[in-house]
Amino acid sequence: MKSNESLENYLETILMLGKKLPVVRAVDIANELGFKKSSVSIAMKNLREKKYITVMEQGYIFLTDEGKEIAEMIYERHEFLTKWLTSLGVDGAVAAEDACRIEHVISKESFEAIKKAIHMDD
Repeated sequence: MKSNESLENYLETILMLGKKLPVVRAVDIANELGFKKSSVSIAMKNLREKKYITVMEQGYIFLTDEGKEIAEMIYERHEFLTKWLTSLGVDGAVAAEDACRIEHVISKESFEAIKKAIHMDD
């Protein structure tokens, strides 16, 4: 289930936008990330080819089961790592930025070990 950081960020963005918008379109992703619509279109083509998303005729973008699995994994890591770093006294903006970098490179094994050791369920 390897994919690159950029594609993971797009998947995570689609997941997050899907939680607050009735439908997700390429223009919504471009606005959220501050990217040109042309760049987003290229990324959506790549995600479609990898079968991580489907795009309806109207331009609505939906995550496939595999795309959703990756997006949820990245989102969970982002939320957990941001919360953990903030609890250590790191500024919220810095914590979120660092979490975004860490979430893509940490192994599943290491992430699970950190979660188990920290017990941040409360």
